[in-house]
Amino acid sequence: MSPEPQAIDRAVSRIGELVGAPGVNALGPGAVDLEGQGDAVILRPLLQDALEDLPVDLCVQPTAGRRKRLLIADMDSTIIGCECLDELADFAGVKEAVAEITERAMRGELEFEGALRERVAMLEGLALSALEACYAERVRLNPGARALVRTMAANGARCLLVSGGFSYFTSRVAQAAGFHEDRANALIEAGGRLTGKVGEPILGREAKLAALRGEADRLGLALAETLAVGDGANDLTMIEAAGLGVAYRAKPVVAARAHARVDHADLTALLYFQGYRAADFVD
Repeated sequence: MSPEPQAIDRAVSRIGELVGAPGVNALGPGAVDLEGQGDAVILRPLLQDALEDLPVDLCVQPTAGRRKRLLIADMDSTIIGCECLDELADFAGVKEAVAEITERAMRGELEFEGALRERVAMLEGLALSALEACYAERVRLNPGARALVRTMAANGARCLLVSGGFSYFTSRVAQAAGFHEDRANALIEAGGRLTGKVGEPILGREAKLAALRGEADRLGLALAETLAVGDGANDLTMIEAAGLGVAYRAKPVVAARAHARVDHADLTALLYFQGYRAADFVD
């Protein structure tokens, strides 16, 4: 949901008062242009303080190089609105126990790889039909996800879905949203059921960072030309390394260290952050 127009107007007014009225232009619900208004590093905390009580998301960065040429996105609770592992656990009757571990892992309280193995072990014996039912009944793209990916792709950006979740889901979500490629973990199966094991090596925090760096190198891009978005602690290193690292509805440890955060608007805020206008969106 986009912020109310009145909140946007108040935000623009406050920004104008703080940095000087000329050159303050609203691009849309997710972004304001500050034309030639100085150092982004200095402005960011000042504007965050000024807008703290308004439901408006803030991104402060130079205009030059604002449009990114590589998008690396997390899946669970970022591109989609649920945690697939928690939902699978519901089919196995162990959602409460699994969701508690998921929450702690996403907050950075548990080592991701060990937490993933522990949760997957609780799914041992679950019929593969549960994966199909889970995807059909519970997995939905978050608002703005398709527009974000397809608009960036239409403008020449490479778009990767890189998840600590599972390839069964990422392959389908990537196709629905328009990603060029997806990378994730593999659930091991035998005889039509899950074995409670996950393929090794596990795609976690360091693998996400490696995907960002590796794809940028392959494309001949500087990290400044990249955008990463996620919500959990296993996304933090790629978010910090990207040219624009965005925390989407994120855990506190991630929100505190990202370049920008989206707490109010939908995922099209990432397009506004790059200088796109609503008329540019592809959906």
